[in-house]
Amino acid sequence: MLLKEYRICMPLTVEEYRIGQLYMISKHSHEQSDRGEGVEVVQNEPYDDPAHGQGQFTEKRVYLNSKLPSWARAVVPKIFYVTEKAWNYYPYTITEYTCSFLPKFSIHIETKYEDNKGSNDNIFDSEAKDIEREVCFVDVAYDEIPERYYKESEDLRYFKSEKTSRGLLQEGWRDTQDPIMCSYKLVTVKFEVWGLQTRVEQFVHKVVRDVLLLGHRQAFAWVDEWIDMTLDDVREYETQMHEQTNIKVCHEQQEHSTNSSSLDDIEIHDKAST
Repeated sequence: MLLKEYRICMPLTVEEYRIGQLYMISKHSHEQSDRGEGVEVVQNEPYDDPAHGQGQFTEKRVYLNSKLPSWARAVVPKIFYVTEKAWNYYPYTITEYTCSFLPKFSIHIETKYEDNKGSNDNIFDSEAKDIEREVCFVDVAYDEIPERYYKESEDLRYFKSEKTSRGLLQEGWRDTQDPIMCSYKLVTVKFEVWGLQTRVEQFVHKVVRDVLLLGHRQAFAWVDEWIDMTLDDVREYETQMHEQTNIKVCHEQQEHSTNSSSLDDIEIHDKAST
């Protein structure tokens, strides 16, 4: 098990990010759902918890096959996905990732949001008070992002919001920015396979960090698209995006299955002929 705490600040308030987060996740999922891959929404409904109150539960399938290295594609099923389950009791959320093909693999993320610059060292005292962990600050403007994810329009060093007048983010912006908020994320990665555990858990944390960096960059880079929305507006947008994304993903998955079956039939026929 490898546990890390990530702190990601943004030039927003916690109340604003409630809308921005929902908008970003929906738009990002839709953008990524090409070639039958991306995110299929299985369930999205209100959820009541005795401890945390009213919230929203979502279950998604994240299709990843073409993103795997070639050696991995040779051994995993042709349709390969990770299951994401999330409980959103904003400003507190829980997200879990599992994979039926890899029963010893899981990711558990607890998130809390506060209006500060990442200065609360005791925010997870009730969840992990006595557990040693590395604290990683993620700078949405100046941390390096993988080249395949880079877009100039989402580079927060050069972006200025027309509607909020926030930006451009200069070096050291966390010390001077107002408003400012922080996403605190307690991330636990488990891959309990002897000989591979350390390497895989470290690799997964790197991927998680890249995803967190990209998502939070996009949330602010798209601020002019969502800042005027109400919660009802963004829920309606979320529903529309989920429907469109599911159509894209499910259609491509059906085609992929049909093509794979045809290829298998041809291969079997060829072998029989031989």
